Amino acid sequence: MKAAFSTNGKEVDTTADMDNIYREFSGTVTAYLTRLCGNAELARELTQETFYQAVKSIHCFDGKSSLGTWLCGIARHLYYDAMRQKKPTAQLPEDLAAPGDFTEQLVRKDQAMIAHRVLHMLEEPYREVFTLRTFCDLSHAQIAGLFGKSEAWSRVTYYRARQMLQDAMKERNDEKE
Repeated sequence: MKAAFSTNGKEVDTTADMDNIYREFSGTVTAYLTRLCGNAELARELTQETFYQAVKSIHCFDGKSSLGTWLCGIARHLYYDAMRQKKPTAQLPEDLAAPGDFTEQLVRKDQAMIAHRVLHMLEEPYREVFTLRTFCDLSHAQIAGLFGKSEAWSRVTYYRARQMLQDAMKERNDEKE
């Protein structure tokens, strides 16, 4: 079965090439979803659903953005749909601190917990742009493509999100003292 889309100007055979696309992008999509929802199991489930939906709607891919950006867009919508259906639960990775002094680990875990809470308090699109840039290593061009905005918008949104996080972290640390 031939698909009505192309990458680099050539038509793609969905059955053969979707396996290659999955191998190439599943890690990125899973990492994106894990950072977005904070739950590795849910992220894996949503990754599978993302590729299922991609196969069903591959004819809609118009090549205006990269395939990875398009897949992350599908993943984002599936995540939002899942969150509408049930209450979100935030989970932190078990080991956030690097090995070393126990007191240092406690401080790092405490800071990571504060950062995680503050990040989840940010409104969209600030939280998502910050997550995509910081944890998924997407370029501003890719982020802009995901949102249908300009690169400048991505840069400004990321900068504002970073400022909001820094201000909130400072405020929380001041409250502790």
